[in-house]
Amino acid sequence: MQPADQPTLELLAQRLKSGERLMGLDLGAKTIGVALSDVTRQIATPVETITRSKFAADAARLLAFAARENVAAIILGLPVNMDGSEGPRAQSTRAFARNLARLSPLPVIFWDERLSTAAVERMLIESDRSRARRGEIVDKLAAAYILQGALDRLSRLS
Repeated sequence: MQPADQPTLELLAQRLKSGERLMGLDLGAKTIGVALSDVTRQIATPVETITRSKFAADAARLLAFAARENVAAIILGLPVNMDGSEGPRAQSTRAFARNLARLSPLPVIFWDERLSTAAVERMLIESDRSRARRGEIVDKLAAAYILQGALDRLSRLS
């Protein structure tokens, strides 16, 4: 269930300006996967995996990146359970979004990330990536997977 004041992809679609990008985040306990759309908002590209430290430092790094890249909104993967309920990880993600919203006017839009990491892991295994290499890139690829889902939905809204 979305709170009434929670931004939605549908509202974002009405407000986006030409050339504005979207940033996708896959928030983990130890890392944050970061992805960025192209300026036409058609393709999500994995950018980096940030090792988490203190919230203030992580937020400053993400918001500086967003400002540099003309990001209009953040698409944040929401880790809901398979039955649609929300557990501790989803609550932690919502808290991260609330804290980030206090520091920036950028809308944070949640995107159901069920099975995103599993899908990326499967793709990496099929492409014969080593376990060590998969560990290095899975978070930023999961962020791109999340962002691509939102971009595909946005394209259908236009």
